Parts: sequence; structure tokens; C-alpha cells
Amino acid sequence: MDKEKVFSEINSKFEELKKALDGDDIVAIRELALELHALVHPAEVSGRAEKTVADFVLDYMMAGHQNEIVQRETWDTDLHYAGSKTVPICWQFWHIYRIEDLVSNILMDNGQQIFNAEWQRKIGSSITDTGNALEPDELTAWAGNINTEELRKYIITVGQNTRRILSQLSLEKVKSMVPEEWVMRILEEGGVTTDFRSVWLLVFWGRLTVGGMILTPMTSHHMMHLPTSVDHIMS
Repeated sequence: MDKEKVFSEINSKFEELKKALDGDDIVAIRELALELHALVHPAEVSGRAEKTVADFVLDYMMAGHQNEIVQRETWDTDLHYAGSKTVPICWQFWHIYRIEDLVSNILMDNGQQIFNAEWQRKIGSSITDTGNALEPDELTAWAGNINTEELRKYIITVGQNTRRILSQLSLEKVKSMVPEEWVMRILEEGGVTTDFRSVWLLVFWGRLTVGGMILTPMTSHHMMHLPTSVDHIMS
């Protein structure tokens, strides 16, 4: 993978989308959101022929490296609210896609999240939340039970469902904030815990417009986590 070329394309598309969200062209917003979403998700999600940065890391994980330890992310602010600054690679995907599932379905669509008791059983996760507050020993124990094939299926299902939501967004929705009760549903449904290193996410998401959610949980959040795994693989 040509890291610099791939990251440059993603950053350029992000700036285009950010600029479009300041305007009123909903067709352009939808198109750019879907284009950026495709760049930071496995190719199977969008149907694109060329593999992505997400494929690069996912393929490595699926080759038996799910428990390898990597730097959690690149943003110092979020690392301040983390149980551990290093995590197993499989946690990166769990965390990214639990957040995408919660935000896209509950906050952006006022619908039902993909994750349920059956997905939890198949994936083998001992938790239902995003895993923000897990300590190093807890992360090791959690990762040892993860079925990566089922986690991969969850990733694809969440990503494809998000594309459906993005393709149907109205301009009014993009510019709107979400009701507090929608935000609190995430806590009620086990998407975050009451640990301050987890529950702070509700404050962050609750301050975003839906357009802001497209920029962060749906797209740039992936690039807070994937690059550290890329660096680990390429080192």
C-alpha cells in the first residue's frame, strides 16, 4: 500500500466534504459522504474494486494477528479519556464499528442498532459498549475470545447499512441536532458505560449536528485509529 497516496486522497476528500457541509447542495453532500465513507471502509462495503486502508489492516488481522498490540489512536485528547493507550488490533475494529453502528442508527436515523445479543454471542464479546474504558489486562482477556470472522461480518453489515442511511439524508437532517433522548438511548442500550472514560462520548456526540457526525464517527474517526495499525504493519 502506498500510504502517502492513500492518506492524501482521504484527506483531500475529507476537506471537500467539510466544505460541502457548509453549503446547501444535498446531492453533493451525499455523494461526497459516500465517497469518503468508501475510502475508509473495506472495499466490500461499497463494492469498489480497489482495496482500501481498512482492507490493509483487516486482512492483516484476519491472517492471525488479532491480538497484536498497537497504539490506540493518534489524537492526544481522546487518549486522555482512555483505559489504555495500547490495544489489540481487533479492538480497533470493534471500537470503530460499534461507534458507527450506534451513531448512524440511533442518532442519525432514530432507528435500531445492528448489534444485538445474537451478534454479541457470535462475535464472542464480553462487552456491548465501545470498549473505551478497558484496562490493558481487560483488553487482553476480551480479545482472546473474539471470533474475527464474525467481527468481519459485523463490520461489513454496519458499513453497508450506514451507506443506506447516508444516501437518504435530507438537507434538514444534515443541519439538525439530535434530541437528548436519542443520545441517552445509547447509554440505556449498553453502547457506553457510566465510566467517565466511556460516557463522555455522549457529551461529544450530543454537541454535533448530523453533518458533524458524518465528518467524525462515520469517516474521520476511522482515520484516528487505522493509521497506528498501518504503521505497526509496515514497521
